[in-house]
Amino acid sequence: MTYSPQKSNPPEKNRLNTIINSIFRLSIVGIGLGTIFGSILANIDLTQPLFPDLNLPFLNTSGEQDESSITTSESAEVETDNLETISSTTTENIASNSFTFTQELMPLRKKMTVLFEKYANLQPSLFFVDLDNGAFVNMNGMEAFPAASTIKTPILVAFFQDVDEGKILLDEKLTMTEETKATEAGTMQYQPIGTQYTALKVAEEMIIRSDNTATNMLIERLGGVEALNQRFKEWGLESTVINNYLPDLEGMNTISARDLAMTLVKVSNGDLVETRSRDRLLGIMQRTITRTLLPQGIEPDAMIYHKTGDIGKVLGDGGIIDIPTGKRYVGAVLVQRPHNDYTARTMIQEISREAYQHFKWYQPRPTVEGN
Repeated sequence: MTYSPQKSNPPEKNRLNTIINSIFRLSIVGIGLGTIFGSILANIDLTQPLFPDLNLPFLNTSGEQDESSITTSESAEVETDNLETISSTTTENIASNSFTFTQELMPLRKKMTVLFEKYANLQPSLFFVDLDNGAFVNMNGMEAFPAASTIKTPILVAFFQDVDEGKILLDEKLTMTEETKATEAGTMQYQPIGTQYTALKVAEEMIIRSDNTATNMLIERLGGVEALNQRFKEWGLESTVINNYLPDLEGMNTISARDLAMTLVKVSNGDLVETRSRDRLLGIMQRTITRTLLPQGIEPDAMIYHKTGDIGKVLGDGGIIDIPTGKRYVGAVLVQRPHNDYTARTMIQEISREAYQHFKWYQPRPTVEGN
């Protein structure tokens, strides 16, 4: 008979050591995996879609699909740097306020493309933006154009900035001089040198009747050309430059549709002037006499606050439009043309009409329930 010794179980202490060692090894593995995944997540831009090729539509704030963001493969062929340009310049310049751009309105862009092709003899640019959701259309909007009298819009904003800061009083007297007296637009030129007007009256004449003498008087009162150009840069306007007193018939003063639109966006949002000055400013722009451009594309019960520009080589208009539905959008159009070509006017009217109808209908109105 062979004797076989009986196997004994390992001591309880050894079993406990084995469990502790296993837990320690698992902890090390967990820490390692956490470090790896943390590094991966740190390099992911969570503001970008995880699957960009899926081309998912945007949703509006109510969770419904926004028709304006649905694109076909043909629409998606728009230049890819358009949104990048907007985000790297315009959005950067308005980082101090709450307004941001979202997506380009491709259905409206397609309609504008048809108009661009229809008026092939003209060189247009435009920038439209929905102030409710940041959707926009930008077609050559970054290009510098001769400003004509559209330059008077940022000058008006600078005027009310100085009013807000107490640098100018609305009832202070400004004197017309030989240097500021200007021909072409306006009636102040027919008054004798030395005639005085309140600062508010000068600002009103500059916009309502597009008075060039009034404009020159304000440029001088606001510190001159260089001071204004520096202020425009501080606002983020990249193409807005005053080189000449008015009338600038050669088109040496420049602006872009984007600059004009962004000035109005900032005014509407209260980023450049105080509420009281904004209301007064819009009240002046609402009384602009020339209504042959953007106003011709909107309905009679809509409101527009705008300023036109007209010299031989360029025609333009930029304004804030309030639709009776409650929607507000900004539009700016500049068209370079053969000298005094009347078709530029027709084109701006058609652009305005297409934009107005699109902004009026493209987003469903919420249902209002009674008590």
